[in-house]
Amino acid sequence: MQLLAAPARLSTVSATFEQDFAARLHWSAEQDAAIEQRVADILADVRERGDAAVLEYTARFDGLQAPGMAALELTQAELKAAHDGLPAAQREALAAAADRVRRYHEAQKKACGESWSYRDEDGTLLGQKVTPLDRVGIYVPGGKAAYPSSVLMNAIPAQVAGVPEIVMMVPTPGGEKNPLVLAAAYLAGVTRGFTVGGAQAVAALAWGTATVPRVDKITGPGNAYVASAKKRVFGQVGIDMIAGPSEILVLADGSTPADWVAMDLFSQAEHDELAQSILLCPDAAYIDAVLAAMQRLLPALPRAGIIARSLAGRGAMIHTRSMEEACALSNRIAPEHLEISSRDPHRWEPLLRHAGAIFLGAWTTESLGDYCAGPNHVLPTSGTARFSSPLGVYDFQKRTSLIEVSEQGAQRLGRIASVLAHGEGLQAHARAAELRLKRD
Repeated sequence: MQLLAAPARLSTVSATFEQDFAARLHWSAEQDAAIEQRVADILADVRERGDAAVLEYTARFDGLQAPGMAALELTQAELKAAHDGLPAAQREALAAAADRVRRYHEAQKKACGESWSYRDEDGTLLGQKVTPLDRVGIYVPGGKAAYPSSVLMNAIPAQVAGVPEIVMMVPTPGGEKNPLVLAAAYLAGVTRGFTVGGAQAVAALAWGTATVPRVDKITGPGNAYVASAKKRVFGQVGIDMIAGPSEILVLADGSTPADWVAMDLFSQAEHDELAQSILLCPDAAYIDAVLAAMQRLLPALPRAGIIARSLAGRGAMIHTRSMEEACALSNRIAPEHLEISSRDPHRWEPLLRHAGAIFLGAWTTESLGDYCAGPNHVLPTSGTARFSSPLGVYDFQKRTSLIEVSEQGAQRLGRIASVLAHGEGLQAHARAAELRLKRD
């Protein structure tokens, strides 16, 4: 039996490699013009009519008729009841995941999220004041599937950062609420929640309505409408990122069981047809083994069709000259998830500069990072790991510079500022500094 569609097989020694490689990586983040216009109309309508527009779009897109916004709000009692009503195994797994995510982000806060200051030799104080945002909105997808892990990954770092109000938006098509999502919201410290999704949810968070409070930042993944809406409201509020399709890149030296690598590649391909799974390996026989494992394992998976289309459209098995060359290619790709599936992953990790998250060693499947390892699973995609970072505590904080100039410091700094201000033609700046200089 053959795969419904196999990933492209490339080799770095091929004369057409660069062309084939570029074609496989190409993905446009540009939205369909019809989607962009529809989103613009929804944002404008919600900004103008508030709750009434939100109720209309929720009824139209989610089939959820509500007499008023109160019927769409999730109470703390409802969140707690969902948590308490979970089967014991689910409740314990959710609590364990939440605990690991919280401990990781608490360590992150200690490392990079604290205020600091120092004094110059003349007594001038300089520093940075780190404070949490007042209110954030988290978007949790709820259309084709439910994602309690997204609740944990978005809400817990906000809670650890000290954000006092966390507002969750989650679509519930047909009014069907997922208990795991509600339970995750309870554990993660969500303060308010609404069963609203799509561009209308983003608009309500960005501008506020009579019922939905306006937030300072919106985080969390969503469909094309949500991504377009987040892009359009940026500047009115902060956003985390514009997420593209999910990605995994596996650097393999041939020492990991082929079945393991095949399933790791499937784990991202099953998200949707635009997801990307790439294997880089200097061992051609091992690539053959992984392809054979894919052929054998795929038919048993419920999402085999989606996986096959993803692999055919964007997947690649790339034979490299060496692991060093594989690392160089990985840096060009800057993947969301990067697995180093080798005997000695720490040998190669120093060569890798660009990735949303690096998973070291054969035992470290990316799936563990999605759910419970601890680091955040909201990661930069589409090559943006070259300049972007995972979601973290720092995304829910802002930094304010502190400057307290002493009398002695004003004498030294005033002369420097005066010279530079005159050079820029800003005499009032210069004069403000000069007024503080002592006359001999």
